[in-house]
Amino acid sequence: MIEEIQAFLKDYFNVLQTQDLKKFDHVFHRGCVLYSAQNSVVVVRPFEEYRSMVEGRESPRAGGFPQLDEVLMIDVMSPEMAMVKVRLRLFNNLMVDYLNLMKVEGRWMIFAKLFHKAGEVTA
Repeated sequence: MIEEIQAFLKDYFNVLQTQDLKKFDHVFHRGCVLYSAQNSVVVVRPFEEYRSMVEGRESPRAGGFPQLDEVLMIDVMSPEMAMVKVRLRLFNNLMVDYLNLMKVEGRWMIFAKLFHKAGEVTA
């Protein structure tokens, strides 16, 4: 099961770097909601809003930004549910994400995402 989740996370990282919407729809469940709080500003972003943002911008890969991905934790709750913590570079931002995953119709998908901008790459 851990290997399945690790393979899924490679797809997740790839989606964020390429912003391939077909793969995006395979990784994020349509009911997914993204949450963040930065400098006391709470962000709640439903799937459709996030998908529109991704669709409307150039991908990090097309912009020549290096990819840096790290899996920090995989916590399997059951054969159908897991929580994952990852750190990645998105453009010049260093992000930390908590992903709530569920296995639906034989594949893992993100049902909720908490994200935090942990810093910026300056070099």
